[in-house]
Parts: sequence; structure tokens; C-alpha cells
Amino acid sequence: MIGRLDRRQVLAGGAASALLAQLGDAVAGAALDGIRLGARRSFSFAALKTEAKSIAGRAWRKTDAAGSDLLDKIDYDAYQKIRFKPQNSLRLDLYGRAPAQLFHLGQYFREPVRIHVVDGAEAREVLYSAQLFETPPDHPARGLPDGLGFAGFRIMARDLKTDWLAFLGASYFRSSGPFNQYGLSVRGLAIDTAMPGPEEFPRFTEFYLEGSEKSGTTLIVYALLDSPRVAGAYRIQIERVTDARDIHRVVMTIECELHARGTIRRLGVAPFSSMFWYGEGSRNQARDWRPEIHDSDGLAMLSGTGERIWRPINNPPRVMTSAFADLNPQGFGLLQRDRDFVHYLDDGVFYERRASVWVEPLDPWGKGAVHLVEIPTDDEVHDNIAAYWCPDEPFHAGDTRTYRYRLSWLDDIALPDSLGFATATWTGLGGRPGQKRPTGTRKFVIDFQGSVFAGIGRGDGVEISVTSSRGTVSNAYAHPVVDQRERWRALFDVTATGAEPVDLRAYLRRGERALTETWINQYFPEA
Repeated sequence: MIGRLDRRQVLAGGAASALLAQLGDAVAGAALDGIRLGARRSFSFAALKTEAKSIAGRAWRKTDAAGSDLLDKIDYDAYQKIRFKPQNSLRLDLYGRAPAQLFHLGQYFREPVRIHVVDGAEAREVLYSAQLFETPPDHPARGLPDGLGFAGFRIMARDLKTDWLAFLGASYFRSSGPFNQYGLSVRGLAIDTAMPGPEEFPRFTEFYLEGSEKSGTTLIVYALLDSPRVAGAYRIQIERVTDARDIHRVVMTIECELHARGTIRRLGVAPFSSMFWYGEGSRNQARDWRPEIHDSDGLAMLSGTGERIWRPINNPPRVMTSAFADLNPQGFGLLQRDRDFVHYLDDGVFYERRASVWVEPLDPWGKGAVHLVEIPTDDEVHDNIAAYWCPDEPFHAGDTRTYRYRLSWLDDIALPDSLGFATATWTGLGGRPGQKRPTGTRKFVIDFQGSVFAGIGRGDGVEISVTSSRGTVSNAYAHPVVDQRERWRALFDVTATGAEPVDLRAYLRRGERALTETWINQYFPEA
């Protein structure tokens, strides 16, 4: 086997494979192609969980990188001039399916992360050296000490020209998803999001990267998490598959064991961060020439009772947290359902290609709520949307919790043929065209689509069921959209005044049978 690999492949790939053991520790620790590895030490997920529990028993201490004065000089422009040398990519498996490259520290990524490669029951740390990176001759990074650590890592395509997975900053990670276009981010854990006090950002402090020769697994990432009130251990098994249409599906099976240092009243499990400036239903907020600008356009849920819910995202006049109470949810996620380029017209950042992300608990999560946090924004550069599962019970100091879930980066979730799904939401002037428009009335229009509507016509008893938390609903009706296959439109007016939001709920039914998922929205009469 060794005879079929050159020395560079053995170093870059063997650092994480059993081949390296055949070369001997002296060669493995040598500085070849800029890569140096630390001493071997035993490793397992069980040992990492034990380490997390031990850390939780000690007072939290902030980690500062050596050479902080030099890091201050690595601002945005200087950071863009740092390039990881492709020849130093860590080949984590024999087939080169998951070559890893490392992120450098800088002014905005100051806290060092230790990165290791796993070989069976052992792991070795990848040691920082400025020689791993290309930088201009006078760049401040050249003065940083060896052994400093890294800011994170990314997983590259086989040709090393693009990446499809990145872990960088706090406990954030993201994938380019089905269409090779980055959008929303996922976090390992959220604490006190949208609470009156400051939010706490747990961070991954160590990564252990393991390649796989097994079918169904591309890569395994182990991570140690730490923050003032929690410590934890994560195992993230990742599979990336590509279909005949060149659409990718990235599936992560995640297990985490958390240990509370201090009591946490709002724990965010499987949290997302995304961006929504405006969409088809909020055109009055549009100041840009593009018709829509968002990474995600709605929150989807599959409740413990089997109800499917769709909540379009808003850019509200003030910070809003909506809680959707549930017992043992079956799934939730932030989706980008609108895939039509003409609806965005942006050929630079391609919002229609942004990934949807879906979480499926693998164990009962008990009582709690899916939280959707919406923060006002006037630009596309801010992540102003968050979503996560919040357990009812506070996480008390000294307690331990384990969560297991499947997290998928995909085009869209699959809905059963028995339900139509909401494809678009619009709002406008209430009342009827050609007649005086009533004061304080807003019209809502929802399009539903799906094979459930096959063979059903205007006179076949399809009705809209709509309720509001306050105000008056009128002019509610539904009809098939002319010349559009398996597409129905629901319309209704809401009359309300005041600054408090109006919570709306609607779906189409035929007799007692629901034909669509449940559409939920929030309306601000004075916005």
C-alpha cells in the first residue's frame, strides 16, 4: 500500500490514517511539507466526555492567544491575504474524500482552537506554524510563535478548489449544502438568546478529525465545547452524497453530552442563525433593487402530534421571539423554499441556492418549544434570525444532559403526498378592488401546492380555516389558481389596530380532512 503513495501523500494523508503508524513516530513528527504533529495520545469519545465533565467541575477561564498585539494587526484586509498552502491539506482518508485545511487566527478570530487528527484509538495535534500559510513578506502573521493554534478548519472538495464545510468562530459551523452556496449557519449550542441580559456564546476549543473508509460516513468531527456556564463533548458524523443532478445532501448525526457549571434558563439546542431582510410578503420594506433578499424564508415544524407547520419569516419592527410549544417534536428547521432566480435576480450571491437545514431528534426531547427570534434589520449583512429548541426545564448547575439529533443540509424537506405546502405569501390592501378600501384592514394571500389537489375542482368543497389572536377576519375564501396545476390560493382580510402583533393561523380543508400544512404568521397593524 505504501508503495502506491508518494511521500507527500503519506504525510498529508497518513497524519490521520493507519499508514502513519507504519512510518514510525520519528518520521511522523518531522517537519515535512510544513506539517508537524504532536505526540500520540489515546483518544475516544468516551474519554472526551470525561474530559468535558472534568472541565465543568473547574472555574471557567478565558483563553487568550499568544501574540495578541500581532493579531490586532490582522484586520479584515490583512486576513484576506492569508492562504493555507494546498499541499499541506490533511488527507483524512485514503480516498481523499475529506481533505482539511486550517483557518488562521486574526483580529476577529482571536481565541485559539487546537486541532487533532484521529488514527484509530489515538490522536495527534496538528501544530501551528507560519509555514503552513502563504502570506506577503511583511505580513504580521509571520511574527507569530509556533504552536499558537488555529481559528478553525474547513473541508475541501477533492480538487481543493472549493470547500463544502467550515467550522469557524465560537461554536458556529456551516455547509454549502445542496447547491454549493453558503448561507445560514448552525451552532453547537445557544445560551440566553434574545434575553434581557447578554447572550453567552459557547465555543469549540478543540477538534478531533477522523476520516472514514466506511460507506455512509465521509468524516467524523469530535469537539470539546466550553463557556462560563457549560462544558460539553460533541460527536458529529457527516455524510455527503451527490445525486445524478449534481445536487448534494449533507447529513450530520450529532450527539452531545452537556455539563452545566451554572444554571441556564434559556438553553438553545440545535440552534441556527440566518438572514431575512425582505421577501415577497414585505415589499414595503424593500429599498434595494432586488425583489427579495434572504437566506431563509420560513420556519418549518413537524410537531410531536404530527402537525406540519409553516411560519414565513418576518423583518419585524422590534425584536420578537415566537415560541411554538410542543412535546417531543419530530423535526424543525429554517428553509429556503423559493428557488426561482427571477425572484432574487442576484447573480453574485445567488440567494435561490441557499441551503435549507432540518433537525430530527433521535430521542424524545420532552416538553419545550421551538423558538424563532426575529431582529429588525436594514441590510443583508446581519444575521437577524435565530431558531432553536428550548426545553421547559432550566439546566441547573451540576446537571448533565445528552441530546442526539440528525441535521440535514438539503434542498427542501419531503412532505407527504397527502398535504399541500405553502409556496408563497403576499399581503396588500384589504377590501375589494374598485370599492372604497376599509381603514385598518390588510389582505393576506397564500398559495398552496401539491399532488393532494389532483382532481379537485372549485366546487368540490375546499375551504379555508383561518383564525386570529385578535381583530376581525373577513372575506375568507379559496380557489384553484387558473391554469396552474395542483395549486390553490387562499385569501382573507384582517382588520386590527394597535402596536401589538396579531397571530394568524390558516390551512385548507375538505370536510374534516386537512389538505395542507398549517400556515402561521404574525402581523403588525401599525408597522
